Amino acid sequence: MDWNNNENALYILMISPHGLIRGKNMELGRDADTGGQTTYVVELMRALARHREIGQVDLLTRLITDPALSSDYSQPVEDIGNGARILRLPFGPSHYVRKELLWLHLDQLVDRSLHFLRQQGRLPDLIHTHYADAGYVGQQLSQLLGIPQIHTGHSLGRPKQSRLLASGRKKTAIDRQFNFERRITTEEDLLVNVAMVITSTRQEVTEQYGMYHNHASARFVVIPPGTDIARFSPPGRRKINPNVTHMVDKFLSDPAKPMILAICRPAIHKNLKGLIDAYGSSSALQEKANLVIVAGNRDDIRELDEASQKILGELLLDIDRYDLWGKVAIPKHHNAEDVPELYRLAARRRGVFVNPALTEPFGLTLIEAAASGLPFVATEDGGPRDIVANCCNGLLVNPLDPTAIAFALDSALSDKQQWRLWARNGVAGARRHYSWDAHVSKYVKEVRKLLRRDRKRMRRQIAFTMQDGKSPMPLARKALISDIDNTLIGNKKGLQQLVAWLKNHAGSIVFGIATGRSLESAVNVLKNARVPIPNVLITSVGSEINYSYKLQPDIGWANRIAHLWRREALEQVLSDIPGLTLQPAVNQRKFKLSYNVVSEKMPSLHDLYRLLREHRLHARLIYSHDKFLDVLPVRASKGHAIRYLAYKWELPLENFLVVGDSGNDKEMLLGDTLGIVVGNHGMELEQLRGMERIYFARGHQADGILEGLAHYGWRIADH
Repeated sequence: MDWNNNENALYILMISPHGLIRGKNMELGRDADTGGQTTYVVELMRALARHREIGQVDLLTRLITDPALSSDYSQPVEDIGNGARILRLPFGPSHYVRKELLWLHLDQLVDRSLHFLRQQGRLPDLIHTHYADAGYVGQQLSQLLGIPQIHTGHSLGRPKQSRLLASGRKKTAIDRQFNFERRITTEEDLLVNVAMVITSTRQEVTEQYGMYHNHASARFVVIPPGTDIARFSPPGRRKINPNVTHMVDKFLSDPAKPMILAICRPAIHKNLKGLIDAYGSSSALQEKANLVIVAGNRDDIRELDEASQKILGELLLDIDRYDLWGKVAIPKHHNAEDVPELYRLAARRRGVFVNPALTEPFGLTLIEAAASGLPFVATEDGGPRDIVANCCNGLLVNPLDPTAIAFALDSALSDKQQWRLWARNGVAGARRHYSWDAHVSKYVKEVRKLLRRDRKRMRRQIAFTMQDGKSPMPLARKALISDIDNTLIGNKKGLQQLVAWLKNHAGSIVFGIATGRSLESAVNVLKNARVPIPNVLITSVGSEINYSYKLQPDIGWANRIAHLWRREALEQVLSDIPGLTLQPAVNQRKFKLSYNVVSEKMPSLHDLYRLLREHRLHARLIYSHDKFLDVLPVRASKGHAIRYLAYKWELPLENFLVVGDSGNDKEMLLGDTLGIVVGNHGMELEQLRGMERIYFARGHQADGILEGLAHYGWRIADH
């Protein structure tokens, strides 16, 4: 990759995993996931790439191999120019699916993204996520890599859920369709964890995000999106594309009438039914204007997804119910280049644009209409308030009141002098308030401030951690993973030398610990021993993985070991076993049950495993020191955790150097890893002596680790 020669130029990674995204001829409205957000992210990417302080912008989305779609979506890399690329990574089904079905596969995208960044050899300066699903992916990448994340919500779960309930939909039905529980939980987490939330309007901050419990925790910055003034402009004297005119007029008995134009996806919250009810109930409005609804593309409604079928089917039934044939146009196909022409056609016929959505975070189509000299009537919910305030070019209505919608449309069409004023105001307001250059200028200014704060934080961080900014995990070549007690600590002088060596190799070598201690206990012991917080902490006998001084949990590991884990059932079955007593709550974890043992009373491990099988329970039993029993998920152990790290971070197992002193460390010492057994080891490890990849040191604790490093040539080769 030929990066910008300016070493201070920023590399921004944007993430938008759902919908159909490509650099040209976007299939807007093809389905509920390919609309304003896809336009926004592509145009933002282009605008950022033009800025002198931006060296590279990548937009990460899903690679789709589907015979029903263009092969464009199966191309791994699409070069947009000026240092901008669309990157497509495969995750989930190979064919196209709606965004609600992708949530189960987002952890796979995290892993694929880490792989890509490692292969590329450069980490971004900033991660910018779009919509909740991208936010989930970006949050994990941000925490794993130590890179700031900013987020744009586009459409928020709580306001949308509230509006759908107000419209009469049943909660169970909409939760099943839109996956609101997962989405809203993620949005709450993002408000706590991201460095900045970009919104389009102040109303989005106060009213929409104000519905969230963690609203006060977030840092909001209002930056209205831009529009492409070169594409969206008044008709003037130019000729309208005759294909677009024919596309509309073939439906209409009197095409010369003014047009009421709606352009949106066939989604329930777009409230097309409310629009039809408003138009169908007003004979005066029908007499005055035609209604043109551009609701995506279709060949056969029966081939669309279930939600789109339902909406378009009901739309046609309502047109028939109100007998609107010849008055309503619903074109079957359009492309991205037709959209500006549709606005201009409506403006030339002295029509009006309408957006009756139940909720509208911003309303990009309203800006496009304004720039095209077309006044609008829009929902009073959300972003349209700011647009009307800035452009003074239309009316706001209650989207749940068809009579109010009809009255506003009639008013906008009736006063010709007002119409002309609104048309002029819209063009001027769009150019003044909604250009991409203005958006990017403020964006870069805010990002620079954010990164300056982050650098100050990193300088403070260096004093007590191995990590001085971005995580070394993606780019490191080797990893040293050590047990704590009687291995890493216990030899003060040797430990000081080891810590100095680790600091000298920070960035190229990952330092981690693997211990039976809880995370909190491990951190306290390390701090007391003056050991900087490692890059990775495997704790609670391998049932937890956390990263760096922030102690960010590895969500992928938690999801992986949750397989077959039934904690409550296990605790109940083991509650009456003689010789087992639950340890205090401080020693219990989500993925670990810990017991004190009276060895002469406890059944054998063989009998305990048989008992679990009888109850169809699955667990790993770790018996240690003749007095402790840990019950873990079958996939959890220190050795498994190390192998998971090797897979996730694409670091070969032979590049892991693992250090232990007791039988609890045996599993992680075996296999393809390199091993060091310190001189003060327990006798139970003697059976490993003589194995090719395990070195038995003479030195105790940290001295033994240093001796092992020299044995494997790490101290020499890495200087």
